[in-house]
Amino acid sequence: MSIESRSFEIAAIFRKEVLAISAYKVADAHGLIKLDAMENPFNWPEDLKLAWLDTLKDCPLNRYPDPTAQELSQTIKRIYQIDDQFDVMLGNGSDEIIQLLLMALPNTASVLAPAPGFVMYKQLSDCLGLNYLSIPLQADNFDLDLPAMLDTIKHYQPSVIFLAYPNNPTGNLFSHSAMLEIINLAKGLVVIDEAYAPFADASFIGTLSDYDNLLVMRTVSKLGLAGLRLGYVIGRPAIIEQLNKIRLPYNINSLTQLSANFALCNHTVFDQQTQKICQERSLVFEQLNTLTGINAYPSAANFILFRTPTEQASRIFLAIKQQGILIKDMSPQGGLLKDCLRVTIGKPEENIAFITALKNCL
Repeated sequence: MSIESRSFEIAAIFRKEVLAISAYKVADAHGLIKLDAMENPFNWPEDLKLAWLDTLKDCPLNRYPDPTAQELSQTIKRIYQIDDQFDVMLGNGSDEIIQLLLMALPNTASVLAPAPGFVMYKQLSDCLGLNYLSIPLQADNFDLDLPAMLDTIKHYQPSVIFLAYPNNPTGNLFSHSAMLEIINLAKGLVVIDEAYAPFADASFIGTLSDYDNLLVMRTVSKLGLAGLRLGYVIGRPAIIEQLNKIRLPYNINSLTQLSANFALCNHTVFDQQTQKICQERSLVFEQLNTLTGINAYPSAANFILFRTPTEQASRIFLAIKQQGILIKDMSPQGGLLKDCLRVTIGKPEENIAFITALKNCL
């Protein structure tokens, strides 16, 4: 058979789960004020940049990186006061850690998370052919529907439960007592995703010693290091050992290890930026709720979810974009997010520009 006459069927090569899902899309923000991706808007002071570059100049790029990133792991444990009885595993962002957790499960496993939640929980579960279970949050305050969560746990015994604290995209902290009930009932792993912990002043790290099945996952992305793509998970050594078996070797490159370690050792700079972002969050929240037809929800993260007049979210999103500002249109997801938009807290002048653009749309 000639090459020209051979047929090639994509559907015969890839798993049906992969064929059924869509790729994660990132909006083009070129030329726009970027308030769609929960990034820290502030850059580093010039003296800190120079000190960082001085740290990098002797990086041995001809050698493979430390496969376990020992120095960086120890810095993380020291700064966040993580007890030596727990291990830390690093990933290429939180996404890789979520992927590793799910890859380690049998293909009959169930995965549970509230909805709406971080899209990668479902995206990766579906890709791997796992049984993904989502329980809608309460409509009035976006808190956990505890009876429904507990009933689902009893019936399906999920292997992994994801609870984002604060939650993305709603921004709120779930009831602490409800989360403890879930952890106590669960026979599988419970992963507390603390991606937005710097803005929340709340954490389950201090609770790790109380439960054998608890993991806490964090990232440095929201802190101000999104370009490094570094996440980490904290838990019992017996659990981390299993995840390390499927983690690819050298998954954290040398430049990331050095840069993240340098940044965390200078965390006071980022702490100050975080305080400024929280101050701006309060101002934006107050301004949003003075606008007719807009209902902004309280947030413990670096973004705010707000509801627009009925059937107006996509129109307002596009009108704001036409004024040079990119936020996130959540309304296509439907459900509790119908008519909702999400804005990341930016620099003061960016926040003013956003509020002005929104007013122009109403």
